[in-house]
Amino acid sequence: MLEIRDLHKSYPIGDSHLHVLKGIDLSVEDGEMVAIMGSSGSGKSTLLNIIGMLDHADSGEYILDGLPIKDLTEKKAALYRNKFLGFIFQSFNLINYKNALENVALPLYYQGMKRKERQEKALFHLGKVGLTDWAHHLPKELSGGQNQRVAIARALAANPKLLLADEPTGALDMNTSYEIMEFIQQLNDEGKTILMVTHEDDIAHMCKRIVRLRDGVIMEDTKIDQVRAKKHV
Repeated sequence: MLEIRDLHKSYPIGDSHLHVLKGIDLSVEDGEMVAIMGSSGSGKSTLLNIIGMLDHADSGEYILDGLPIKDLTEKKAALYRNKFLGFIFQSFNLINYKNALENVALPLYYQGMKRKERQEKALFHLGKVGLTDWAHHLPKELSGGQNQRVAIARALAANPKLLLADEPTGALDMNTSYEIMEFIQQLNDEGKTILMVTHEDDIAHMCKRIVRLRDGVIMEDTKIDQVRAKKHV
């Protein structure tokens, strides 16, 4: 599914450079659920941004579903993001003036899908996250947990190969966090590949593998016995 070899990334700081990623090697197979952990400045967000094609590496290889990701124009990167990836963010990133149905349907619009078909698909995915009755509500009319479920439905709408979750429970209380993780685990049970950045140890242990970064290198990469979220609610 995902193969990264000897990935490096630096950013200019005045007259010098800050070396953020220092030769990352990472493989993720179909159906895995992987947590990426590390303190602030460890490189985890930079790595996720490169995997998400929101940034590019200085050197190294990145292969996604057999396709080399290199030297992409912004148009090509947007096309690949829409084809391969679904994003779940801590801040939900919903459009405030669009209702839940319209937010979920948005990626399908960019795929060129006709209005009726994308509305049907969006409604189907809202049903999967238990929000059919809230389809015509704006984000401000929904709770934090409901907004995150809308965001998950939006991420799933285009049937991505890989779900990228950046602190998906960071803005939620504990009970709502576990509810969201229970749903994300169910997606993984159904075969969806998930890569998640989190700083919360209990959330990381709800994945099946933990990759720990420190100062731009992988210090630990361990398969673990997954803790089921529903046992903690």
